[in-house]
Amino acid sequence: MDKVLFSFGHGFSAGALAARLIPLGWRIIGTTRSTEKMEEIAATGVEPVLWPGTDVTGFLKTAPYLLISAGPNADGDPVLNALKDEITAVAPALRWAGYLSTTGVYGDHQGAWVDEDTPLSPATKRGQLRVEAEAAWQAIPDLPLHIFRLAGIYGPGRGPFAKVRKGTARRIIKDGQVFSRIHVEDIAQALELSMARPDAGAIYNLCDDDPAPPQDVIGHAAELLGVPLPEAVDFETADMTPMARSFYAESKKVRNDRIKDALGWRPTYPDYRSGLAAMLRDDL
Repeated sequence: MDKVLFSFGHGFSAGALAARLIPLGWRIIGTTRSTEKMEEIAATGVEPVLWPGTDVTGFLKTAPYLLISAGPNADGDPVLNALKDEITAVAPALRWAGYLSTTGVYGDHQGAWVDEDTPLSPATKRGQLRVEAEAAWQAIPDLPLHIFRLAGIYGPGRGPFAKVRKGTARRIIKDGQVFSRIHVEDIAQALELSMARPDAGAIYNLCDDDPAPPQDVIGHAAELLGVPLPEAVDFETADMTPMARSFYAESKKVRNDRIKDALGWRPTYPDYRSGLAAMLRDDL
């Protein structure tokens, strides 16, 4: 019964973690809001649970490990809105709880470096909601909480190759813009290390070692595929959705020294070049 993880909002990152744990004898229970995804989740060896819609209190009492990937919305954190009392009740019995947040909580630093001690000053509504959600989880008494602030996630099936192949990719140019990134397998590795060495209250940035301008990533993907360099478009005049444009409201480089020092974590893909090369080898 020790190796049981309950995963709220079982998605891309949680799926990568499950793929590491299940061969080691773990039982993973993952929630989804979509009946269509139930079969897909079950095919990975995870026990799917439709939530909201299912009473999960029994699972919470069974699982000593808890992962929260579900993001907040305008009403707050959906898990705590529905189950705060139930989670508070089981908190003292949990060995580890992980909350997947975002480096967006730091806001815009005009390309400068940030770390876990940088004051939180989100530049977007999404970032502000994450700050509030982090605080709400931290307020639960006796919860062995670990917060992971994730940079931009990429990995199998989620990267620039599809758009580059279709010819729809663009290199959006904004002077001084730089992002940090993280391969999904490196997230999973970090979570597994943390679960093995809990440190309640810990906050870790998860990113690779090489923050880079977004146009460099698109350009390198095109180079790997041997196709022409996508069109360069000035950010100010680019036709972009409000969501896409909002990502450019923040420019920063994120440090990952803390998790390296605390857990001995080292990214398998320390930069976008190694990550994209691995994806291409797997034809993803």
